[in-house]
This record gives sequence, structure tokens and C-alpha cells, in this order.
Amino acid sequence: LAYPGGVTDNQLRTLNQLGLFRPAITNELDIAAFPRLVGLTNEYAPLEDRARSYIDANCAHCHRPGGVRAFFDARFDTPLASQNLIDGQVASTLGADNAKVVTAKDIWRSALLQRVATTNSLAKMPPLARNELDAAAIQVLTAWINSLPGTPALPPPAVTPPGLIFNTPVQVTVNDDDDAAVIRYTLDGSLPSTNSLTYNGPFTISKTATVRAAAFRDGYAKSVATTATFSLDPPPVFTLLSRTNNQIKFSWSIPLLKYVLEETDDVTPPANWRTSLLTPTAQTGRYLITLTNTTGRHFFRLRQ
Repeated sequence: LAYPGGVTDNQLRTLNQLGLFRPAITNELDIAAFPRLVGLTNEYAPLEDRARSYIDANCAHCHRPGGVRAFFDARFDTPLASQNLIDGQVASTLGADNAKVVTAKDIWRSALLQRVATTNSLAKMPPLARNELDAAAIQVLTAWINSLPGTPALPPPAVTPPGLIFNTPVQVTVNDDDDAAVIRYTLDGSLPSTNSLTYNGPFTISKTATVRAAAFRDGYAKSVATTATFSLDPPPVFTLLSRTNNQIKFSWSIPLLKYVLEETDDVTPPANWRTSLLTPTAQTGRYLITLTNTTGRHFFRLRQ
């Protein structure tokens, strides 16, 4: 670095001369041989150094002994074998079965990459001041993970639709790009195994179920299980609770899907349905409506 006084010198040597290191560098000739980080896009540097340099620069300020809750040491000068990165324990699996900090040849079970490759505020790292994806980092980390010795993992299959709330039975399709893979699935949320149902084509879900599907193939690690929860919620039915001379009470079960209460004085087509101004009262899983001093005919309906 060129300093204002006209002196050009190595920064570490200068800081050492100023007495800023504890302990001090005793032999300044050693500085040239110190391990150093390399640029993420420096293709002349080893892939491992590029990946570990990025991890140090972006993670080591928190993920180190005495830092935040974590089970790995992100510092570059900690030997890879001692960093607990590869097959390291994770604080959260992010929904992937048997996830580790880094899983060789398995980007889907590598929590470190999954946290870099998302902007989801509940999963992204660093958790603050990052709202974009670093495409170069994702590419380098992916290449490094796939270069590690191990059994390659299959990509997870896609479940369509991805699971939501439905009021009628829904047809589920599982897609996988590997024609040689066998897809197995469960309907109770358990992890698929070689004894689970074999997917042979679309199937129908007629009651609430959690589908988990995984790909299997000889010579490969099974894929991460894709999970989709289907909540079957049939339309609510009105129930007349009581009717007296001046008061009518009716109710319906509180559904998972949102329904709007509408009313009209005449159902002769074209009926003029309008959103009801009545406010239902929630009572033990049901909505209750009370009509007082009602005369003539009046009609109500629920519309999703």
C-alpha cells in the first residue's frame, strides 16, 4: 500500500511496526508465506481455495469459536479437516432429511449452499443486508461440493401441485428428469424408503395428506424428499340452530379456505347477491349468525 508519507510497504508489516498485533509478528520475512484468501472468480486458484475464501470472508465473522450458535469454523486458516464443514452438524436442516453443513456431491443436503442460494428471510445467510443472490458464489460453491469425493445424490423430484388447501379431491403428479430413477412416495409425511409406494402415474388425494417423494437409483444417494401437504377442506354447510318468532340463528364450520357471506332478498335469476354486513361470531370451531326481527324471505350463501 502507498502510504501518505510516500512510503510503500506491506500492510501487515506496517501494522506490525505500529505495534497493533498481539502477539506481534516476530519474523516479518514470514509474511510473504502467510496463507491468503483468493478471489471468488480467480479461475487460476484451486476451487477449494476459492470456496473456502468466500466462506471465510462472508461467514467467519460470526461462525467461529466463541461466535454465534453454529457447529463449524468458517476461518480460512483453520484446516479443512478441522472446520466441521464437510458432514458437519447443522442447527437447522431447512427441511432436508439428513442435511449437513456440506454434504459431498449433494447440493440439496448442503445447508451452507442452501442458505447462500436463497433470499428467504427465515433461511438466508447472512441474515441481514442481503437481498440478492450472488450467482458467482452459488456457482463456485456448487462446483466445489460436487468435486468432493463421495456418492453423487439424485436431484429431488417435483410434486405438482406443490400442496395447498383444496375443497375437492386433487390429482397429484410427481416428475423427475432421470428416467432411470425410481420414485417412491408416502402419504403420511414419513420419509420414503425402498419399501414405500412406487410412483407409476398421477394419483388422487381425497383427504388431507402429506406427500413425500424421493428418487432412488443404484449407484446414487437417494434424493432429498420433496414434501407437499394437501389439506382437503370441503365447503361448509349451513346449520339451522333455532328459529323463534323474532330471531333466527344459523351457523357453519370455520373452514380453512376463506369464504364470504353473501345475501339477497330474491334468488330469481339474475339474483343480486351482495356481501353481507352481518358479522359472524366465532364459537368453538363454528361461525354463528343471529337474525333479529327479520320479516319476509331472505337468502344467504357462502362463496369461496
